[in-house]
Amino acid sequence: MSERKVLNKYYPPDFDPSKIPKLKLPKDRQYVVRLMAPFNMRCKTCGEYIYKGKKFNARKETVQNELYMGLPIFRFYIKCTRCLAEITFKTDPENTDYAMEHGATRNFQAEKLVEEAEKRVQLEREEEELNNPMKVLENRTKDSKMEMEVLENLQELKELNQRQALVDFEGMIGRYREMEQREKEREKEEDERETKEMLDRALVKRLRDSDSDSEKEEESSSSSQSRKLSTDKPTDILTTVKTPEAQGTSAGGVKRAKVESWERSVGTLGSKGALGSLVVRKKPAPAFIKPSPVAAAAAPTSQTDLEASTADSKNASRPVTTQNGSSSLSLLGAYSDSDSNDSE
Repeated sequence: MSERKVLNKYYPPDFDPSKIPKLKLPKDRQYVVRLMAPFNMRCKTCGEYIYKGKKFNARKETVQNELYMGLPIFRFYIKCTRCLAEITFKTDPENTDYAMEHGATRNFQAEKLVEEAEKRVQLEREEEELNNPMKVLENRTKDSKMEMEVLENLQELKELNQRQALVDFEGMIGRYREMEQREKEREKEEDERETKEMLDRALVKRLRDSDSDSEKEEESSSSSQSRKLSTDKPTDILTTVKTPEAQGTSAGGVKRAKVESWERSVGTLGSKGALGSLVVRKKPAPAFIKPSPVAAAAAPTSQTDLEASTADSKNASRPVTTQNGSSSLSLLGAYSDSDSNDSE
């Protein structure tokens, strides 16, 4: 796709510009252009102010029979924004500015004229000093004298103002310095207080850290003890014998026995928990006693005596249970020993 805005166009080899017909346009024809007001102005008809930079759709034309060093001069026509009166101004290439023609007056024109006059005076003075060294000395003397007069006048004005105002400048400066000193002291005290608070917070934090470290050590020691206890087998209680002090009784002022963690969850052997029902004690075999001739002679002959003897043997072989739930097997051993002694 070709570009819409092109600068270089194609000219064929057989192009002849003389064959193009020329348009006969008037030299003073006008163009419509968009511009901004080059300076502040005021309309003469309605007194409306038009500020510098205001945009207008203006008509532009070339001024006839006016040139500056071969440069053409252009004239612009605009309308007032309030009364639509026509205002014209043209270019001024000599002063690199614009010149007002009619319809409005230029604001701050006096200031511009003063600046131009000062520039002319400065140029004349430089030309005089260039060829006359005595003139340079005179001008320097005048300048120094004028500067001294200006300083004296300024000092007189200051003294007059001080007498009329009745203001103690020295006292004001002293009060300001005192206030500044108090402000510095207050800032210093605040800094010290903040530093002290920071140190106190740091100390409290260290104490808390040390307490937490000691708590951690206690927790680690307790956890190590619990690990040691957890390594013990649950069946070790079958082989250990508890002392009467460790057994404990009811709440009658007697010290209770220490209950292990696994006993709280599972239960003891004598309780009706799951472990007491699982452990089954092995019954000992009844001791066989060889009858002696005397015992054989004294053996029962009747049926009732035989039943009584079998019942006694069964009661002897049955284990006796104590109050704390532990079975007493020592009684059975005592009965067997006494029978053996009798037999002998």
